[in-house]
Amino acid sequence: MAWGDKIKEGRGWGELVLTFQGSRNEELIRLEVLGCLKATIIIMDMEKQRDGERWRKGVVVLVAAPFQGHLTPMLELGSILHSRGFSITVAHTLFNPPNPSNHPHFSFLPFSHPQHSNTPISSHNLTTITSTLNTNCASPLKHSLLLHMNQHNVLCLIYDGLMHFADSVARQLNIPSLLLRTTSVTNLLAYHALLHQQNLPNFKDREGWREMEVPNLEAVRFKDLPNFNCPDSEALLKQLKKTVGVRPSLGVIFNTVECLEAQYINKLHQQYLKVPIFAIGPLHLMARQHSSSSSSSSFLKEDYTCIDWLNKQSPRSVLYLSLGSIASWDQKQLTQMARGLVNCNQPFLWVVRANHNIIVNVVGDEEVKKGIEERGCVVRWAPQKEVLAHEAVGGFWSHCGWNSTLESMSEGVPMICQPYFGDQTINSRLLTHVWKLGLQIQYNNNNNNAIEEGEIEKAVTRLLVDEEGKEMWKRAQEMKHHIRQAVTQPAASSYNALDSLVHHLLSLCL
Repeated sequence: MAWGDKIKEGRGWGELVLTFQGSRNEELIRLEVLGCLKATIIIMDMEKQRDGERWRKGVVVLVAAPFQGHLTPMLELGSILHSRGFSITVAHTLFNPPNPSNHPHFSFLPFSHPQHSNTPISSHNLTTITSTLNTNCASPLKHSLLLHMNQHNVLCLIYDGLMHFADSVARQLNIPSLLLRTTSVTNLLAYHALLHQQNLPNFKDREGWREMEVPNLEAVRFKDLPNFNCPDSEALLKQLKKTVGVRPSLGVIFNTVECLEAQYINKLHQQYLKVPIFAIGPLHLMARQHSSSSSSSSFLKEDYTCIDWLNKQSPRSVLYLSLGSIASWDQKQLTQMARGLVNCNQPFLWVVRANHNIIVNVVGDEEVKKGIEERGCVVRWAPQKEVLAHEAVGGFWSHCGWNSTLESMSEGVPMICQPYFGDQTINSRLLTHVWKLGLQIQYNNNNNNAIEEGEIEKAVTRLLVDEEGKEMWKRAQEMKHHIRQAVTQPAASSYNALDSLVHHLLSLCL
């Protein structure tokens, strides 16, 4: 509610003009003020006024990458900017498109053919799919944007770091641009380190090079640098160079928090980026804080029956297990994991993206099956943010994707780390050795995909039962407090960075 700027007084009567957001019809209300002054309060219809204001501010076009871990933070950013008065258009491929009905306050702009419509995403083809998108989508995006610009005042383009072709399109159309990085600042510095390593002669011939720390990256070893399971190393390096080489005209947005990466933010700005950096994460918390709308961006249907199951469990007793939207357990690992979880004697909520009845089929031990039925809840996909916020959850067994890492830290839940590819190894190292909020799972030395016998029971007991886990829980709660402060307190880091971003965008309207 905003007060009008004047009251017309006369013979004990006054007219007080009020505007109420959300009112659809003009109404008249008479109030008695202080027993003698009566006021006519005119409730203005603010819908048209807000629409006009959005038109004057212009349209922010978001170019989203068609992967769950990238699409979700981009849509969260859209909700935040929409709450600040900007119109939002989501430009997307027809491969893994968002569901417009889940985001009625956005416009949607498809711009490519569904070249990979039937291709399941895995760590082995992610680089290939990304390369194909960047090769084939520039022209379709440019065509769609030109049509959109005929009808709308396009203020700027915000594109995902994987969709670097959008940078050249923005320059061709003279549209100011911002880049959204959906990974940590540390990970981008690791990309630079990875590229630099390739230029060092005979570096990999040095004994013990994998265990060496990367210069200027605290606690990060060369073995922790991003791994993409890509058979064509030359193509991968070419992709990385393009990814780190883009220079958006307005700046870079990071889904991170200063209290996590302050030194790396400063380092990145000094060494590589000469444009503004806006660290406005965690975006899921910022969206919750600044936007009244709440909608799902999940490609899979979330099974809320697991919340009913959690409601029946004791506080901090449940281990939540999920490897995200790409990584998965093979049959041998499923059997090993099932036996280990049952032997822990702790309740567990387990996300298995394949038909979860597969566990019954691959585990032949009747005792293990009985243990799963008694202490476990197995679902295909879970509403992760709600699960991590539940008081029954005491730990998170995770692949350590950046979204999952931020969501877990935001709820003060310590982690067991089982990274697979990409930035997950970096995030795992930060969790275990810098922030000290996680345990690294130990693999069999002869097989990187096999967990050491007895390691599952050992890790779960350390996290949920032992004194080590209790101390980690305390540190996680402290981190949760710092992250929440950054988001909710005026002049705190993420709050302030969002204000700076909005002012940056508003300057384009002048």
